[in-house]
Amino acid sequence: MAERVAPEDLAAALEPIVQQRIPGAQNAKIVDWKRTERGFSTETYLFNLEGAEHESAGYVFRRPPEVSLFPDYDLRRQYLVSERLATTDLPVPSVQWIDADDNPLGTPYYVMDRIGNAEAPSDFPSYHTAGNYFEADEQGRAKMWWECVETMAQVHLLDPEELRLGFLAMPKFGDKPVEQIVNYLDWAVRWAAPELPPVMEKALTWLKGNLYEPEHVTLVWGDARMSNILYTPELSVAGVLDWEMAYLGDHEADLAWVLFLDWACSEYEGHPTLPGTPTREETIARYEELTGWKVQNLLFNEVLGAVLLSVPLLRLSTHLNLGDNVSISGFCMARLEQLLGEA
Repeated sequence: MAERVAPEDLAAALEPIVQQRIPGAQNAKIVDWKRTERGFSTETYLFNLEGAEHESAGYVFRRPPEVSLFPDYDLRRQYLVSERLATTDLPVPSVQWIDADDNPLGTPYYVMDRIGNAEAPSDFPSYHTAGNYFEADEQGRAKMWWECVETMAQVHLLDPEELRLGFLAMPKFGDKPVEQIVNYLDWAVRWAAPELPPVMEKALTWLKGNLYEPEHVTLVWGDARMSNILYTPELSVAGVLDWEMAYLGDHEADLAWVLFLDWACSEYEGHPTLPGTPTREETIARYEELTGWKVQNLLFNEVLGAVLLSVPLLRLSTHLNLGDNVSISGFCMARLEQLLGEA
């Protein structure tokens, strides 16, 4: 494959490919090219076309990062998930094409449609302190939260077999889904960091000692949170994003992820959740109502979630040589200490 094209040269290198690939764009020019602040595990850019025959809300270009944050990063997996979910009622962006073979850009990449006039809640700073969730009134915040929970439940009620998502299973890590994700994480965190914090070793041991068989094996979004949903100005769901971490497993992992990240965005940062934000108990009850399934293994999946998010953060810390004085994964370790104290 050709050498990886530098970020500043990407638009010019992509333009002739777009002219060939997108109908009616033979004479179009790429304009408004900019890198997004979101999607730290995949390099993502937004762009528009000037001079195309058909109007569009724009496009999104994605390629692997220079430094992979997961040991098994595969752009094709997220592309295939998006492609197959396009046949459902989930509002996923339409994918245009993927080029995973030798190409002039020097890496695999794919292009998808952009969803216009919609915005995701803020990640950094927290949506409890900035962005459209912060700016909404109490009723609006409740609407955004519940639509996130409803979207997550919708994902879990899909039939992975019917959607041909079997490639998301991890048979080399065990015979059963929960065993597979735990063994995968044991491997991934050790790849990410040469020395693990003691609480991480304790968490992995605890997870292995508390394996179970879930009643329902579903598509797990893997990164279920409001910040991966695009909301319209009326605060309805316009798009569901980011399937890099999707796998087949216990659906409760996504519910635990939402609750864990909300804790990190509020209590851990030292401020309360905003008025209108439903409580943990209300969220669990609503999720049970939407799915018809009793939540039974939330503690396990909250521990699992804190370990999972530690993988890219530990990898980033190691790669950037941040040392012991700077810990971008500190909130994961703090949550593990709390959760294991309750176990």
